Amino acid sequence: MSGLILPVVALLAGAGLLLVLHLLGRYRLRQHAIGQVLDAADALEARLRTARGEIEAIAGDQVNPVRAAMQDLLQQRLWLQDNAQRASLPQLANVHQTLDRARAQLDQQLQRIAQARGEE
Repeated sequence: MSGLILPVVALLAGAGLLLVLHLLGRYRLRQHAIGQVLDAADALEARLRTARGEIEAIAGDQVNPVRAAMQDLLQQRLWLQDNAQRASLPQLANVHQTLDRARAQLDQQLQRIAQARGEE
């Protein structure tokens, strides 16, 4: 019986080590995904600030379509702050994709503004 104890302990230790490595890997993936979402949010915010300046240069302060987008971005950041550690990796990827799509659409709109101003 004592000859079985050592192999069982070694098996349990190996299983425990694999579990710890798995959890560490998932933690790193989550932290990387959160970092990507934060980077995308920062990029979108920078583009929104540029857009606000461009629109104000053309239309003045009365027209402010960027305000709603900035509020939406703030809501995304608040969601991330409250839920990032519990969110699934697909949820984080979805938020990241949403932010990237919004930035791409904003870039297209800024290009149209530049073309309308003759800046191409």
